[in-house]
Amino acid sequence: MVQLRAVTELDEEERSAAEALLFRLADDEFVLAERYTEWQVVAPTLESDLSLSNIAQDELGHARVWLDALGELGYSEQELVWERDPGNFRHSTLVELPFAEGDWADAIVRGYLYDVAEELRLDAVAESGVRELVDPIEKIRGEEEYHLEHAQTWLERLCDDADGRERVQTATDRLFPHALTLWVPGPEATAIRAHGLRGESLGAMRRQWLDTVASFLESLDVSVPLNPGDDPAEVLPPEKGRDGSHTDHWPELHDELTETYRELGRSDVRRLRGESA
Repeated sequence: MVQLRAVTELDEEERSAAEALLFRLADDEFVLAERYTEWQVVAPTLESDLSLSNIAQDELGHARVWLDALGELGYSEQELVWERDPGNFRHSTLVELPFAEGDWADAIVRGYLYDVAEELRLDAVAESGVRELVDPIEKIRGEEEYHLEHAQTWLERLCDDADGRERVQTATDRLFPHALTLWVPGPEATAIRAHGLRGESLGAMRRQWLDTVASFLESLDVSVPLNPGDDPAEVLPPEKGRDGSHTDHWPELHDELTETYRELGRSDVRRLRGESA
């Protein structure tokens, strides 16, 4: 059995790499959770409203796990969330995009593309040998399996007729390039891999992800705008997220996230969530 190390036991180079990885993980989950809350009371059925609300809560809990690990490295809640410059967030642009107005297919396709990637990412991080990365994996993975099942079930339901399939295709065409930013390397990508914090390379995971999502969507007569042998750079958006470049939608969302904190003139805050997931 591999002996796990605490994140505080890593040397300086390992800490820097672990920190970069944790910010990727936390920021994706935190921003996606916020977007999901926009569907509360407007989802197409009561069941789907409750399901997406639960998924949003799960994602926020996962963000909390990774933020707590960053807290072990000396970051305060203000530095991690409320007072961090929006340009320092490292989430994929997939999670920051607003939903196409009133289009449930947009929420479902987004969730599917993200959840398949999350499954691969969790498997890779589970090999890191770092306690704060490894210990939460089993619980997070169990919740993410439900998220993926929810997305797949809805995709099959939506694609039962021509109108629904067209909406899924439109959402796929819009979101797929941004989903590819999940696999864009950040400044510490080489160090993350060199120190064994991720068991698979981003390129290898992207190929597995593409094989999985293309196979499933094509089984529903929905095509993806990238073939396995194509260069993803050809369809990537200008803003990558991982390098600090974001779409014009992110500053507005960030303002919404921090509005209450700023309006109340807070200088001391409680944790984003009382208990870790």
